[in-house]
Amino acid sequence: MSEPFTKEMKKDHILLIPDMVPIHFSLIKEVFVNHGYQAELLTNRGPNVIREGMRYVHNDICYPAQLVIGQFIDALKSGKYDTHKVALLISQTGGGCRASNYIFLLKKAMIECKMDYIPIISLNLKGMDDNPGFKLTPIMILHAYCGFVYGDLLMMLSNQIRPYEVNKGQTNQLVEKWIKIIGGKFAKNRGYIGWSMHHNFDKITHEFASIPVKKTEKVKVGIVGEIYMKYSALGNNGLRDFLESQGCEVMIPPLMDFLYYGIDNAKLDRHYYGHLFWAAILNDFVNKQAFKIEAMELRAMKEAGFNAPEPYRMTKAYDEGILDYGVKMGEGWLLTAEMLGLVHMGFDNIICTQPFGCLPNHICAKGMFHAVREKVPHANIVPIDYDPSASHVNQENRIKLMLAIANENLQKEKNAAL
Repeated sequence: MSEPFTKEMKKDHILLIPDMVPIHFSLIKEVFVNHGYQAELLTNRGPNVIREGMRYVHNDICYPAQLVIGQFIDALKSGKYDTHKVALLISQTGGGCRASNYIFLLKKAMIECKMDYIPIISLNLKGMDDNPGFKLTPIMILHAYCGFVYGDLLMMLSNQIRPYEVNKGQTNQLVEKWIKIIGGKFAKNRGYIGWSMHHNFDKITHEFASIPVKKTEKVKVGIVGEIYMKYSALGNNGLRDFLESQGCEVMIPPLMDFLYYGIDNAKLDRHYYGHLFWAAILNDFVNKQAFKIEAMELRAMKEAGFNAPEPYRMTKAYDEGILDYGVKMGEGWLLTAEMLGLVHMGFDNIICTQPFGCLPNHICAKGMFHAVREKVPHANIVPIDYDPSASHVNQENRIKLMLAIANENLQKEKNAAL
């Protein structure tokens, strides 16, 4: 078993964080730094990551587990770090998804690598796998929540500007600028709530709106799927960049929707299974407060002329009568609702990222395509499977076939307008 993370280790051990959503996790890293930890977001990619993952994780386990653990091991073996001065930080939901077991798979892999002296920290809200030197305090949770909100805003704005920018690279530079600004505000305990967030939202949206763009007709593509595969360039082979290189504008639903969905489930558990009354009340209160921040964020986007996503509650309403809200393993009903929400936003072309070994995702995605098309017959949906043996060329060819249909539909719309 791995060594516990002690209070003394907080001074000189670096917390290594696996990458999933670079913008969001860059801000979350700053939260840990501002609370006295040393932290670093892993950016190593390449074929050796999956080779290490396959070497130490059983072939039947879901693909994201192989990637997350492979990224850790590849980084540790790179020689960049003193392995006696690092700790590994990994999330643990405690739910029915196998992601709850990633930490045990990681511990097993560390034993096989003969590095089981490295502390492994479980990042969760349920008090599992306690470490004396690491405490997730309420103020840290608030700061992390704000980091995710800002991350969503920067991600959505950059995705809408980057394909049209006149000066290539300007959008990404502005993203980096604001990551530093927000991280600096966090260090001074600013930018979290109320007027401060309102002011920052307005400033961020107006700066992105001021980037020179050349608007052209582009195919609009939405990305849904299992949470890691949807957001991680390591997992989906740089899907967003590939789509933009093919002349598309990409929309990825906000990460906050998944967090709202997780909090929302407590209320449903009370109704379905008789879970704790006060837990349901508390979670409902938390969501209501969070929705006020969501409304503020979406308002700022709309006032600056951007295409804002649907609020979480409206996205949830799209699923009414299609998939029961009790279907909540993995992405559950939210995945189906996100497809409908994207179509209502004008993103009729949807890529559903399917990881190997994730049964709930396949049921709530592929299993619901027919139901989605009954609601929106013009939806152009393609599932793309990702696993260690999947051919990158075959994946791109399937996407190009979908884009050929999308371009044909776009041309028909132009002709109809004329």
